[in-house]
Amino acid sequence: MAKFTPPPLDGLKRRIDRHRQEKSGRTSGMFVRETFRMSREEARHKAREWFDAFPKAAYWTEVESWRQLEGGQIEFTMRRLPTAD
Repeated sequence: MAKFTPPPLDGLKRRIDRHRQEKSGRTSGMFVRETFRMSREEARHKAREWFDAFPKAAYWTEVESWRQLEGGQIEFTMRRLPTAD
């Protein structure tokens, strides 16, 4: 019986990265999103800046997604409403 070998995912990973870079900083739907790549400490500081500038109660601010990259870098997407109205 042949052993199953999963397909390579390099092409898919490049496509996802390209899509994230194209979407970074754009308004999509009713939310403003921005994606960052930085060290863990810088990422915490940047997220705190967003929550301080755009309070969660008024702007629905949140860390929409995050992942740890090689070398200890964190890639994360912040999301908020464009206004507090």
